[in-house]
Amino acid sequence: MKEANDFKIESDALYAVMSNLGDADFRESTQFKGWTLNDVLEHLHMWNWAANESYVNEGGFSTFIDTVITETKGGSLKPFERKWIDGLSGSDLLETWRVFYTKMALTFESVDPKIRLKWAGPTMSARSSISARLMETWAHGQEVFDHLGVVRRDGDHIKSIVVLGINTFEWTYVTRCEVTPGPLPYVRLTSPFGELWEFGSVSNTEFVEGLATEFCEVVTQVRNVADTRLRVAGGVALDWMSKAQCFAGGAESPPRPGTRFRQVKSDIGVS
Repeated sequence: MKEANDFKIESDALYAVMSNLGDADFRESTQFKGWTLNDVLEHLHMWNWAANESYVNEGGFSTFIDTVITETKGGSLKPFERKWIDGLSGSDLLETWRVFYTKMALTFESVDPKIRLKWAGPTMSARSSISARLMETWAHGQEVFDHLGVVRRDGDHIKSIVVLGINTFEWTYVTRCEVTPGPLPYVRLTSPFGELWEFGSVSNTEFVEGLATEFCEVVTQVRNVADTRLRVAGGVALDWMSKAQCFAGGAESPPRPGTRFRQVKSDIGVS
């Protein structure tokens, strides 16, 4: 399954920018909810483990999700994630995350992409499961790149994130208990390697057009659409881009304009 290798590519890219950090650097806060780099890694590692468990041990996964629901009671997941990680932090957490995602990617390469796997909400295909892990790694990786002042260099493997963004057009409204205002607008994007990716029916009045990377930034809510160069026209397209959400869970609001950005490179060990 190609998406499994895409997941590893993105994880390796994030690992590379963190590999030379000292343990104190992992305790620094990012622009995302004040999360530290440790918080980012424990979130990615726990949910990678959960996604893998849903394939290798369905019963164990069900027990895990029941525990999450019981202990969080609809509140923040962060205290649970910190308890689950059991004190692992810094370079030790980084290496534990890397070893696990490497094995997980290899496992998912040979999984039937169409089989259904349990998740916190509805079941999903194995392809969607590993694509969601790619999306989460890319999205939460952005706060790390921003914090370290590193320019991200995307590849065309982000197409899986674009597709998730397209496929969750209606989900953006479902999670808000709103009626979808119309059909999917025409989406015309340029990939990192210069390919043209198009979705929906061609329209001159309802469309989203621009760089695939910036579309991913909006649907994963790592940037406000106002902080991108996307061209957005039409009532439906404008409304969608103002609150697009390609990830599961309750409704979340995009960051306010100007609040998420790449910081000036500092002296925290990044070359």
